[in-house]
Amino acid sequence: MNTAVADGLDKARQLVAGERPRDVEVAVLPPFTHLWPMHEVLRGSGIRLGAQDVFWEDAGAYTGEVSPPMLAGWCDDVLVGHSERRHLFGETDEEVHRKLVRALEHDLRVIVAVGETLDERELGATLEVVHRQLDAAFTGVDATAMGRCVVAYEPVWAIGTGRTATPQQAQEVCHAVRRRLATLFDDAVADAMRILYGGSVTAANAAELFAQPDIDGGLVGGVSLKIAEFLQVVAVASETAS
Repeated sequence: MNTAVADGLDKARQLVAGERPRDVEVAVLPPFTHLWPMHEVLRGSGIRLGAQDVFWEDAGAYTGEVSPPMLAGWCDDVLVGHSERRHLFGETDEEVHRKLVRALEHDLRVIVAVGETLDERELGATLEVVHRQLDAAFTGVDATAMGRCVVAYEPVWAIGTGRTATPQQAQEVCHAVRRRLATLFDDAVADAMRILYGGSVTAANAAELFAQPDIDGGLVGGVSLKIAEFLQVVAVASETAS
C-alpha cells in the first residue's frame, strides 16, 4: 500500500524508460487504484501487469472486493496468499485456494505465496507449514492449469524487516516446494514451475539468491519502490541466468 496514483505512474514510466535486459520477465503489481492507467503506461513495453489480490466470486454483494472478470483481459497476473493477507487480514488456506481457482478460470496467471512465521521456523515447522499451504492451494487444480501458476516462497520473518533468509535456507525451502509439486502432480509440472523467493531481496543479495538451482526469480517488495535499484536486481537476474 504505497504511492498515490501519480507517483506510482511516474515510477512505472521510469521502469519503462530504464535500461533492462529483455531475457528477464518483469511484472508490476501496483495497488488496485493504479491498474487501469498503469496498463496504458506499460502497453508495448513487455512488462506484465498484475493485481496484489483478487476475490473468489465473479460478482455480487461483496462491497470493496475486486473480482477476476474485473481484471481479466487487461491484467496478466494476480497475487494470492501473500503473508500480509494471511496474517493481518486472517485469510485462510481455503480462501487462498478459492481465489486461485477462480482466477485460473478467467485465464489470469496466479502467483501463490507461501511461507512460515519466525515462531514456526524456530519450532522446526517450516516445511510442514509450506506443504500444508501448497496442498490446500492446489487441491483439485488440473495439471494443465499449472502452467499459469507461479509459487513464491516468502518467509514472513524476512518481509520488510531487512532480514533475508540465507541462500541456503531459501534454496532448501524452494527445493521442498518443487518436490511437493512433484508429489501433487508430477516431475514435469514441478520442473516447469517458476519458484520465486520473496523477503528483503536487494541488488546486493540477489545474485547469491538467484544462483540457487530452485530459485527462478524474486518477489520484490521495498526495493521495487526504488526503480534504479530494482533495475539492478533485474540485471542481476539476467547475469545469473546466463
